[in-house]
Amino acid sequence: MTWLLLSLALAQSPAALPETAALDLNRYAGTWYELARFDTFFQKGCVASTATYTPRENGDVTVLNRCREDRVDGKLKEITGKAWVPDRAEPGKLRVQFFWPFSGPYWVLEVAEDYSWALVGHPEKTRCWVFTRAPAIEDGLYQQLVEKLRARGYDVSKLVRAR
Repeated sequence: MTWLLLSLALAQSPAALPETAALDLNRYAGTWYELARFDTFFQKGCVASTATYTPRENGDVTVLNRCREDRVDGKLKEITGKAWVPDRAEPGKLRVQFFWPFSGPYWVLEVAEDYSWALVGHPEKTRCWVFTRAPAIEDGLYQQLVEKLRARGYDVSKLVRAR
């Protein structure tokens, strides 16, 4: 009964949710498929997007973003950057940089226990991504992930499903 009451309280109160995940960067490493996102100017026309994270010896992470231009068989676009954790006490709050000297927040909001999916966002809720390890998931799981974003205060009507 206590678990049920706690679950209901968390579901109804976004402020009660942790801001970011207790992230293990080594488990987060590898390739993620983008299933949905808020459209941004830097991803205009991108389809079949992936993000690959590779840990560096110094603790930073190399970030390789890839997509196809306008259609699945379109021209490959890619960009390489880096990410780092400014405060080791908050490992889910990363900064990412693709063009020096500019960097921005990249918050891993929640990650599956088995690291099969991840929800990533921006502290101002202006950007958001749904990532999975597989290029497709069951619709029921997708809807659960969307609801998790809604509970965190994201306007899920802005989500664009990957193609």
